[in-house]
Amino acid sequence: MSHAGYCLFDTPLGQCGIAWRDDGPSVVRPAVTLLQLPEVTTERTESRMARASGAPGPSAPPPPIAEIIERLRKHLEGEAQDLRDIVVDLTGADDFARQVYEAAREIPAGQTRTYGEIARALGQPREAQAVGQALGKNPIALIIPCHRVVAAGGKPGGFSAHGGRATKARILAVEGAPTAPIQLELRPTRKR
Repeated sequence: MSHAGYCLFDTPLGQCGIAWRDDGPSVVRPAVTLLQLPEVTTERTESRMARASGAPGPSAPPPPIAEIIERLRKHLEGEAQDLRDIVVDLTGADDFARQVYEAAREIPAGQTRTYGEIARALGQPREAQAVGQALGKNPIALIIPCHRVVAAGGKPGGFSAHGGRATKARILAVEGAPTAPIQLELRPTRKR
């Protein structure tokens, strides 16, 4: 029998959420199905977790998930953690996205790669934009470190989590990765 669960936990970025599933009592380590960075409010984070996890409500994390949470906290406090051993469930991701996620997981903390470098590594040099689109759908941020994939010239590029490029730059700074400064686009407000 499969069991799904989720919980919220505090980090230096704010309250994050993690969801997991197991496939019965013989499973040694549950698989992470979602890692949600903080939304505008805790209620939004929890609402997203409840919808995406399929669990009826938050629950206490099993010991392997509690260990992952502690590693994520340490990582976001600046104590780099190698998160590649964490089992993830990418049900719903297509083959290309899975390849992109695998490539991103190989980027060490403190380093970055460009969308183009990932595309070339996958043997599809013209697919940098598709790499960005796949990373924009990454359900397991940090564990699949999409924040380490940047635009050409070290510019941050996009980031789909709340806070966008500023959050991406903040995580990269915690990891000690070199990036170009963020340039925020200010749009004039329209008079009504």
